[in-house]
Amino acid sequence: MKVVVWLAEGTWQACVDAAAEVAPPSASITLLHVTDPALADDVSDAFAGLVGRGSRGPDPGAAISAAAARSEEAMLAAAAARLDRASSPVRRHGRLEREVVAAAEGADLLVVARDGPVTRLGPRSLNPPTRFVVDHAPCAVLLVWPTAPPAVDTIPPPPHKAAPPHKAAPPKKAPPPPH
Repeated sequence: MKVVVWLAEGTWQACVDAAAEVAPPSASITLLHVTDPALADDVSDAFAGLVGRGSRGPDPGAAISAAAARSEEAMLAAAAARLDRASSPVRRHGRLEREVVAAAEGADLLVVARDGPVTRLGPRSLNPPTRFVVDHAPCAVLLVWPTAPPAVDTIPPPPHKAAPPHKAAPPKKAPPPPH
């Protein structure tokens, strides 16, 4: 069994714990982290363009890239230690959702955490990249709560919808006139 565990800031612990719980001891576990270089690229572009015009100094985009690399290494090391069994770290760079889906090709299970507002049940508990991954993963997906799940009574009520005319209640008869 091949298991890919998507590690993201703030939710990786839940994914690692879930993988440890469901993956058999013989499973091949990949700890995946994806870095989107778009932020660092945007900062570099801004520095080289309007903000950095005429100034000298280090490119702040390079500093962001270096910080992201250090964070990635720390997260992968912490995840491997928390898993406490054989695993392989994989680092990818690009659009999060597309890199995760590509990394899950050939896997039997992808472990993903909810990363949106998790205070109540519903589709908003998935941010758009995670929603894309859940919809397009080429394998089974284990979707875990990063914290204790909210109570079932947090399910929002169904949307109010008017009954179609053929099912609408018949008009009420006027009460008889008083005597």
